[in-house]
Order: sequence, then structure tokens, then C-alpha cells
Amino acid sequence: MNAHPPLVWVGFTALVIVLLVIDLGVLNRRGHILSVKEASAWSAGLVTLALLFGGFLWWREGPQHGLEYFTGYLIELSLSVDNLFVFILIFQYFGVPALAQPKVLKWGILGAVVMRAIMIGLGALLLARFHWIIYVFGAILVITGIRMLRADATEIEPERNPLVRLARRFLPITPGYDGDHFSVRTITGQRLFTPLILVVLVVEWSDLVFAIDSIPAIFAVTNDPFIVYSSNVFAILGLRALFFVLAGALDRFHYLKVGVALILVFIGLKMLLSGWFALPTPVALGVIVLMLGISVGTSLLRSRHDAPAGGA
Repeated sequence: MNAHPPLVWVGFTALVIVLLVIDLGVLNRRGHILSVKEASAWSAGLVTLALLFGGFLWWREGPQHGLEYFTGYLIELSLSVDNLFVFILIFQYFGVPALAQPKVLKWGILGAVVMRAIMIGLGALLLARFHWIIYVFGAILVITGIRMLRADATEIEPERNPLVRLARRFLPITPGYDGDHFSVRTITGQRLFTPLILVVLVVEWSDLVFAIDSIPAIFAVTNDPFIVYSSNVFAILGLRALFFVLAGALDRFHYLKVGVALILVFIGLKMLLSGWFALPTPVALGVIVLMLGISVGTSLLRSRHDAPAGGA
């Protein structure tokens, strides 16, 4: 495991804080709903910054670290886009008003950044002490990928979520929303919580489930905690803006889930066979790009073919 100078860690942390302040503090002002134009510009800026950061690692630490970062970032970005399907289903299930969705996404991002840091640290520690854990990670990814391939649709059952059931048991929940507020006070001074608190709990739970897939996936590429965390964070930071860019078009990516599932199976097999066969990082990156390109390309072709039938 290669160590990084403290300056690199401090610089990256400062960059993340600045981006969070801009994204969640400025762009998310007063429940502001990003327009497609604003969200597209912010997404393009974050992707460009992520690529420049990878170029910096390549220049400073060599092509191996650069390729590991780019491969990890692509994996995490593809998984993040797939996660947007789940966010949309959660919002539809709870009937979340458009005005309140940015606030939920904000807390979801903050929670994801913290959870990823904890889980990456734990994963790195386990791999350093127990190398056989890599085979457990590989098996998890293969099973997850196969289940994703066999599932006809994503099912969201928040009422069976343990956090939601616990919250409903101990928190007084109002029947409806009050803007983007998590709680309200009655005229008698009693504090009641709105259903928005339940939505945040489900989103955070989803982030945890996503991390169980994404963290092992990137450890198949590198054991370097800094590269794992930086690629994860850059993918997460763009998730809120990407939601507003793709929310109305996700149904066009019919085969994206298939592509992501195949990537998970491929990465899982790479981990399971790592003791006997080491697949070069450039080859792994090429395979992932090819799978994503085919899934997105075939999705767009199908959407174009179906458009006349579903149009006027």
C-alpha cells in the first residue's frame, strides 16, 4: 500500500470542503431546484475536475496510480447513475414534493461521504490483516451482479425498512409535508416530524446498501485508501446535480442496469481469480468502458426506435 504525503490528503480534503460548500450551500440555497442547464453545467464541471485530479495523480505518482484512479472513478460513477433509479422510486413512493427533493439529496450526499470514509477505512484495515477477505468481496459482487441481472424491476418497500419502522414507532409523524421542513411545531408547542424525515432515513439506508457493493468493487482495482476514497467522493459529489440532469431521462437507459450488473460480475471474478491471475489495470479499464458504452449505446438506440410508437 503506497503512502501519500500529508499535503495531498490535506489538499484533497480542502477541495472536497469547497465543493460541498458550493454545491450544498450556494447551489442548494433556499431549497433551490436546479434547472437542467444549471445541473448540466455543474455536472460537467465536477466531471472535468475529477478527470483533472486523475491527471494530477498520473503526473505526480505515475501511470499506475492514474489508471487505478480513473478505473475506480468510472466504476463508482456507473454505480452512482444506477443508484439514481432508486432515489426516483423512493421519491415517487413517498410523494416527495419537488421543492423538498434537493434537501433530501443534500443530506444523502453528506451521509454517503461520511459512510464511505468509515467503510473504506474498515475495508483497507481488513484487507491489510486478512488477505482472504478479497475473495469474500469478490463473491459479494458476483452474487449482487447476478441478482441484478435476474431482477425484472427494483422494488422499494420502505415500510419494511427497520429504520422507518423504528422512526414510526418512536417519532410523531405528521400525515403530510410542510415544504422542505423535517419537523413542525403545533400551536401547543409539540414538535412533530414530517414524512421527509422518513425519506432521508430510507435514502441514507440506500447509501449504506450501495456502499456495500461499491466499496468492494473499487478494492478490486487498488488497495490504496486515498485512491479508493477520492474516486468515491468525486462520484458522490456529482450525484445531486446528476439527478436533476437525468431524472426525466433515466427511463431511456433500459440496459444501464444490465451493464452495471455485468461490471459487478466482472470485477467480482477479477477479485476471485486474483490469487492465480492478475488482470492488468488498463485491460480492466478497457473492459469496463466497453461494457458501459454498449449498455448506454444500445439503450439510446432502443429509445430512438421506440420514440415514434410512444410519440404523438
